[in-house]
Amino acid sequence: MTSVPGTSGAPDGAPDSEARNGSRGSGGNLQAPHRREAQGRRIRARTAVLAYRAGAWILARLPLGPAARVGGWFAVGVYWAWPARRRYVRANTARVLGVAPGDRRVGRLARAVYRNQVRWVLELMRLSRLPQAERTAQVEDDAAAPFHAAWQTSKGLIVVGAHLGNNEAAVAGLAGRGWPINAVADDTAYEELFQLLNEERRSWGVKQIPWRNLREVFRVLRRHEIVALLVDWGYRPDGIPVRFFGAWTRFPAGPAVLAARTGATILPAWVIRSGDRHLTEVGAQITVVSDEPAELARATQEIATALEAGIRLAPEQWCVFKPIWPGDPAEAARLESLGRELDAGTPAPGDAAAAGPTPPSVTGAGA
Repeated sequence: MTSVPGTSGAPDGAPDSEARNGSRGSGGNLQAPHRREAQGRRIRARTAVLAYRAGAWILARLPLGPAARVGGWFAVGVYWAWPARRRYVRANTARVLGVAPGDRRVGRLARAVYRNQVRWVLELMRLSRLPQAERTAQVEDDAAAPFHAAWQTSKGLIVVGAHLGNNEAAVAGLAGRGWPINAVADDTAYEELFQLLNEERRSWGVKQIPWRNLREVFRVLRRHEIVALLVDWGYRPDGIPVRFFGAWTRFPAGPAVLAARTGATILPAWVIRSGDRHLTEVGAQITVVSDEPAELARATQEIATALEAGIRLAPEQWCVFKPIWPGDPAEAARLESLGRELDAGTPAPGDAAAAGPTPPSVTGAGA
């Protein structure tokens, strides 16, 4: 965090000149803006950890079904209370359904997305309290076999998924078989909650890697281990253009760049909740032979196509609360032009994602 103007370069958390001078005047108890912001983050982080621990304690003593029903009522309340997020979810679900955002089916599907997000949180709270054998059984042997075959024949395996169903159940089930699973996760929101989840995942046999630690991601792939990550964290202008549900957007180049530079294999995968079971499926394996823009674009498009097929199976379980497609028509038109140029093998020289192989952030999984 940069210094706040007027603090004379005081480091974060240090008393700044405004606070020191104000302490002798009428505003002596007023904290500087950066200190109020930091304090607010700490309070939110501690609240999140306490809420998670309390929820896990309650779920250890209650059946999941009734808790999910009550949580679903709360989720619908959040849907109506948070207009910005509601618009994002409705726009995404409208695109999946291929209808206008005002269509009544969009509202029904969007509310189902909120309910499924709460269900995922409850299942996550409960997962660490299951016996090891029961966690491993989250992925049945027939569903685990394609992962094992792809891993054994690869030089490292990159499992790429979306926020669909319950990915936590899948990685716990695979790690329970003794496979070296590394989950790339976002550690930027609530550090204390990230650490708590890190401890829980480690107890399942899953190693968690902060998404900014690219060095460690490369290291585990070169050891021929498995890296799991998600790619649908919202629209970013530095990704690779792909067609997704009939419209142009961007997906992160990270998986394709990692595969090109390590020789690892990409395996798209998705998890669908069916009652109390988690059905895990995989798409076709993807190899990336170079980090040329056209090759990265081809591989990233194959990822998008595979994940679209998985999401179509259960769109109500695709829980994404950020825009996936650009909202600006001019940006959408520019993106389509860039995508078609990539298809033709002539990327525009000014487009960073299309013109250069520099590895972007590998956006995370699950936290």
